[in-house]
Amino acid sequence: MFTGVNPIKRFCFHSVYTLLFLALSCSAVNQITRGQSLRDGDTLLSVDDKFELGFFSPGISTSRYLGIWYHDAAEADSLIWVANRDRPVPDRSGVLTVAGDGNLVISDGNGTRIWSSNATARVESTIASLQDDGNLVLRDGSTGQNLWQSGDHSGDTLIAGKWLMFNASNPTAEPFRLNAWKSAADPSPGEFTASFLLQTPPQATIWRNQTTYWRSGPWDKARFTNIPDMDTDYQSSLTLLDDLDQGLVYLSLSPPRNCTYTTFVLSSSGSLELRCWDGTRGWYARWRTPKSQCENYGSCGEFGVCERNDPLVCNCLKGFVPKSEEEWRQGNWSGGCIRRTELLCGKSNVSSNGGDGFLKLSGVNVPDSSEFMRVWDDGECSRQCLNNCSCTAYSFVNGIGCLMWKGKVVDLQVLPFAGQDFYLRLASTELDDEKQQSARLIVILPTILGTLVIAALVLVLGSVMWRKRRVNTTKGGTDNSSVPSKRVTYVPKGYSEEPDESLELPMFDLESIEIATDSFNTDNLLGRGGFGPVYKGKLPDGKVVAIKRLSSSSGQGANEFKNEIMLISKLQHRNLVRLLGCCIDKLEKILVYEYMPKKSLDNYLFDSTKKAELDWPTRFNIIHGVARGLLYLHRDSCLRIIHRDLKVSNILLDEKMNPKISDFGLARIFEGTQDLASTHKVVGTLGYMSPEYLLAGMFSEKSDVFSFGVLVLEIVSGRKTTSFHYEEHHPSLLSYAWRSWDESRGVDMADETVAESSKPSEVSRCVNVGLLCVQDHASDRPTMASVLSMLSGETSLPRPTKPTYTFQNKTANPAIFNAQSSSSAEKWSINDLTESIIVEGR
Repeated sequence: MFTGVNPIKRFCFHSVYTLLFLALSCSAVNQITRGQSLRDGDTLLSVDDKFELGFFSPGISTSRYLGIWYHDAAEADSLIWVANRDRPVPDRSGVLTVAGDGNLVISDGNGTRIWSSNATARVESTIASLQDDGNLVLRDGSTGQNLWQSGDHSGDTLIAGKWLMFNASNPTAEPFRLNAWKSAADPSPGEFTASFLLQTPPQATIWRNQTTYWRSGPWDKARFTNIPDMDTDYQSSLTLLDDLDQGLVYLSLSPPRNCTYTTFVLSSSGSLELRCWDGTRGWYARWRTPKSQCENYGSCGEFGVCERNDPLVCNCLKGFVPKSEEEWRQGNWSGGCIRRTELLCGKSNVSSNGGDGFLKLSGVNVPDSSEFMRVWDDGECSRQCLNNCSCTAYSFVNGIGCLMWKGKVVDLQVLPFAGQDFYLRLASTELDDEKQQSARLIVILPTILGTLVIAALVLVLGSVMWRKRRVNTTKGGTDNSSVPSKRVTYVPKGYSEEPDESLELPMFDLESIEIATDSFNTDNLLGRGGFGPVYKGKLPDGKVVAIKRLSSSSGQGANEFKNEIMLISKLQHRNLVRLLGCCIDKLEKILVYEYMPKKSLDNYLFDSTKKAELDWPTRFNIIHGVARGLLYLHRDSCLRIIHRDLKVSNILLDEKMNPKISDFGLARIFEGTQDLASTHKVVGTLGYMSPEYLLAGMFSEKSDVFSFGVLVLEIVSGRKTTSFHYEEHHPSLLSYAWRSWDESRGVDMADETVAESSKPSEVSRCVNVGLLCVQDHASDRPTMASVLSMLSGETSLPRPTKPTYTFQNKTANPAIFNAQSSSSAEKWSINDLTESIIVEGR
């Protein structure tokens, strides 16, 4: 059982005077200096009373350890760091002091040194303090320089707001990894450790001693692919940034909604757990992994597969047999399976035997030891694997791209939900078995199947005639109450007689779209924009969607349009609005998007009544989400996208107030092969456009960074960038932000409605980042990877310079804007899909 000791201020109840005196005294006890000590029974509090440092006994142990825990949630699961893991104090005589050499030292009652911070620099005037982020810091009292900090010495826990870094480029650096406790009563390092494998894409791994115990699967820019439980929460809480060229991987944790405190823990039993604390439930696990023996690495050996349930049962993949039938019958599956029929690739008789093919396995995890291929089309991924005789399998994973396996396939599991499509290479004879079985069924049941086909044709013809009569009635203006139930088909009339099997994106015919929108009834109109109107529609299954009817000025044929939409449909991220399908019917080009019930951010942010729903944690989460989505567009997607019209009305909110970016990726549809570094069409919204884009038509990723900076400042202040145009002292949002930064580090810029829920340090950090993003010169602005790191990390931020660029409507020359410029007064839509640019493949 966790037993800490309450601070002395908990006993201050004798009188009002005594209470006030001791409360003031205790609130000041957040640091110790040379000659001072912290004895077992006393505790040190952070300034905001969030974290507490003191001696404790874990579980049933009577040994004493110095640790840090959440002050308000003082339970065993609240511990975040332990100093003397390897060497406990045997009794309650322990004391923490700042020794003569400037180090933090734990000693027992005999004066024996149990533990030391071992800072390399010897400074006589040192101060130890517990920071508001849970970091115990030892610093030079004269210069303020940090000499040592607990955050550099990882334990078993990662907390929200902190980064876990793995650096493979510096072999002498202490590895940053999670080290599990030996048991619940013994915090000394156990047999389990967790860290990253530096590969493309990176994945997390748990080792049991020196043996791989579990792996997360590759990171797909939103989650680890082998942890389907991460999909149950819209916000998975984990963010991973990697710079593999420099050998660096960073993992950060942000709190999910409804969690006061959050930790990511490697338990003594070898499971990774996302733990949450609230005042009602206490500590509980939002998800943990592994949960079954099937998830343990390589349980079924090579080319074996299992389902994630207990007890463990392994099977060989189709075309494979057990390597040892005897061991397999005894339930020892570690030997795995071997191929039953040799592959034909590279053989002289390939043409006569038909060569090799692929067997599709759906709903599985991504096996180990994949090789990343810079191919951004699943068809090309398949062709490259088929043309490479050493390629055993491939998978095209959203958010990652093409993965190939050469040689063995290990650690394959059937997931309970989600999962990937995995294509296993087999000899054509193995694939022909399934075809022959199907053929035999057809021979046995010809009469039944023929009857069913004829009946189906009659039903289809009758349905088509019925639907044509219904649509004609609707267009003629008759009573809509007589319209039958609506249905969606996936063959686009006027475009193709047969479905395009190569097109993964669902295709809707025009008639189905007309039914869903009541023939584009104005009552369903959500908004209008430069690219056409947006309607609310309802599919036959009851799903509500947003339907964008593009204008006929795209200048592209059906095939070109289809190719561009296929590229855009591959852009999938939790912070992007998802494209669900499209319709191509002669001159009609229509896009179908997911419908966002909360509509756009400006619907709340600038409404005096609704803005109360945007407390500070929600706003901070929105800023993080937009940053993640923009980073995906710029660097992590299979394409690289420059949005060019990022603004508050293009940030949509789901039912949980999580943000999604809209209006990305349609630039080529309207600009064709125009120069991708500059444009004569300046498409954007006044107040969000960078100076180089507005004045010279030059755009880059840094143009989006500028828009993001304006967006951040709007979210913090709750004020429109256009609302300052006629104020004498603040001609623009940027000048208002700079003055606030100069006077109060941006704290007084926070919207009045978030005064009680905001954290000054987070507000200041956001204003700092916002000002860095709106620097006059593009080269002075950070990348989105740096922005996300600055928002989530605890490192000191660069000081911004005063922005001199401001834009006001009264000085604008409207001649430089085309008819597709966005209007701040337009109604919400899915979002008047403004122009973006696909700059290159990646």
